[in-house]
Formats: sequence, C-alpha cells, structure tokens
Amino acid sequence: MSKNKEGLKVQPEDKLVSITEAAKINKVTRQAIYVAIKLNKLKARKETTRWTIHLDDLEAYRKQKYSRSKSVFNGELLFDNHKGYFSVNQVADMLKVPNQKIYYATRVGHLKAHRKGAAWVIHTNDIKLYQDSYLKKKGAKRKAS
Repeated sequence: MSKNKEGLKVQPEDKLVSITEAAKINKVTRQAIYVAIKLNKLKARKETTRWTIHLDDLEAYRKQKYSRSKSVFNGELLFDNHKGYFSVNQVADMLKVPNQKIYYATRVGHLKAHRKGAAWVIHTNDIKLYQDSYLKKKGAKRKAS
C-alpha cells in the first residue's frame, strides 16, 4: 500500500475492479453489487462516475455474505443438521420430491414443521413419520394399480 501526496494510504491500482468485474467475480448481477454498496455491505469508492472496489473488500464481502445454511434465529442455528433440523429444500432433496410437495404437506398437516422467523424448520422425526405415513402409502398404491 502506498501513500498519496496528502499522506493518506492508497490502495494499489491493480487490485481495484469495477462493478461489472466484481459481479463477474462473485457470479452475481451488477445490480446485486450495486445494492450491496448502497446498503454499506460492500466497501467501494465512487470516482467521478465510476465505482471502484478493492479486491480485498470484495473478498471480505463474499465471506460475510448471507447464507441460508448459516441462518440464526434467537441465537440458534436454524438448520442444525447435527441436531436433526432441516430446511424445506433439504427435505425435498432428501426425499427426492419437489419443494412444492413439501410446502403443500406442511400446509395441509401431513408434515409437521415449525416456523422460525421467515423459515420453515423440519425435524428428522417428522420427516420419517411423513415418509412412512404418506410417501410409502402412495408408492404402494401405484404398484398395486
């Protein structure tokens, strides 16, 4: 890092990227990068009409970026797979059914799920019960037909 004529620290020019380049690096849209800047989640500087982002700041943003798997509600991990708690998407993948089938099953009461904030959390015991009570019965009916 060098210093300018006022004695302030200046980032090396070779480590600066534009919004477009930052979007390509992060595999997101330019709009997503711009929103992150406006929400002060990503450090950037606007020089005349062009935003510049330091690669180290982009890396820091990527590390702290929101991840559903790391979601916390009231201080507890929402989808703690070690304790048997899963998301709707995880359950759908496990049972090899569409997500909408899981949402429907929770809505009509076939699959017990708990709402924590904006997320549905499903326990392993409830998944087993749903699998035994509804999925296996439907599979047996198809074989009998």
